[in-house]
Amino acid sequence: MSEPATEVKSPDRYECNACGYVYEPSKGSSTGNIPPGTEFEDLPARWRCPVCGAPRSQFRNIGSSSGPSGFEENLGFGLGVNTLTSQQKSLLIFGGLALAFLFFISLYGLR
Repeated sequence: MSEPATEVKSPDRYECNACGYVYEPSKGSSTGNIPPGTEFEDLPARWRCPVCGAPRSQFRNIGSSSGPSGFEENLGFGLGVNTLTSQQKSLLIFGGLALAFLFFISLYGLR
C-alpha cells in the first residue's frame, strides 16, 4: 500500500498593519540582507518594515500564498468559491465585471 502524498505547504506570509507591505519568506528582504527562505520567526529582533519602519510586532500572519484565502472553518461554505485563492477570486470578480460591461455595450448594436 502506498503512502498518501504529503502536501507541501509554502511558508506563511506576514503583512504590515501600518503600510500593507507583505514579507514573503521565499523572497527574503533586501533590507538587512535577509536571504530568501528565511521564516518570519527567524528574522532578527531589530528587523523593521522596509517601507515604513514599523517593528515586527506590527505584522500579522496572512497565510500561505498557495493556499485558499479565508479562515479554515469557512472553507466548506458557499458555492465553492471559498476554496479559491485570492488571485482566482480577483479574476472571477473582474472577469464578471468585464463581461457585464461587454453585454451592456452590445445593447447599442440592437438598432
